[in-house]
Parts: sequence; C-alpha cells; structure tokens
Amino acid sequence: MTRPRNVLFIMVDQLRWDCLSCYGNSLVSTPNIDRLAKEGVTFDRAYCQSHICGPSRMSFYTGRYSQSHGATWNGIPLKVGEITLGDFLREQGLSTWLVGKTHFYPDIAGIQRLGIELESSTGQLLQQCGFQIFDRMEGLYPEGPRGRYNPLK
Repeated sequence: MTRPRNVLFIMVDQLRWDCLSCYGNSLVSTPNIDRLAKEGVTFDRAYCQSHICGPSRMSFYTGRYSQSHGATWNGIPLKVGEITLGDFLREQGLSTWLVGKTHFYPDIAGIQRLGIELESSTGQLLQQCGFQIFDRMEGLYPEGPRGRYNPLK
C-alpha cells in the first residue's frame, strides 16, 4: 500500500462559500484559496451539525452529532473517551497538526480521573483533541491590558 497523501483541511469561522472567487464571487479575489480548490477537493454540498462553532467542530472531529458527543456549547469539554480525527489519522501513521482556533476544551477532570498525567504525551494529546499543536490561537489577539481582541486601544 502506498503512503497516504498529505491532507490540508481548512475549517474557517464565518466564511460563506459565496464569498470565495472559486465559487463564483466576482467582487472578492481569493487567489490562494482558488489555487488550493483547483488542485484539491471542494464540496458543493456541506452541512454543519450545530449553529454553534465549537460543537460543530467537535462533530467534524468525531464524526458524530453534538447530542451524541456531548460538547453541545462552546466551553463544554469533549469527553476524554471520544476518538477524534487526529487520533484516527495518527493511528494510520500520519502526523496530525492543528493550527489556529478550534474551540476545543479538554476534559481535564476525565483525564485526571483516569490517572493520566497532564504533562505526559498522552495527556497532551487528550488536551488537544488528538492533534499535535503547531500554533493554537483561540482568539484574534492575546489578552491585553485593556481587554481581548483590541491591541490598538
């Protein structure tokens, strides 16, 4: 069996399909995304599983409805026993990296209840939805002296 190809999955927050030139928008130019779309795979029929971004992402990571995996709102942890896309791909010998925002909240109590050290490699993967972290940033800007998301004021 040949080694699987690389997979780049881009999941964005609040970007509609009709705001991309590869889907026909003539007012906005998105040449880099257009190139990725031309060389890769695009979807013409995709649905999200929740109107809230965190639960919707957890549904993608687990392949399950939010009512089933239990992370039904932002800030509610995904249970420690859930197998994620990161776990599955890692078992296939692939590296799995997460860059950016995910709204994943780890089940710290569940990890500790199982006796897993948070600093261990297993503990770290469980705290990061089964992915290795390249750059995880849950907001646009870090907390500043005058609040979140406003570094200039």
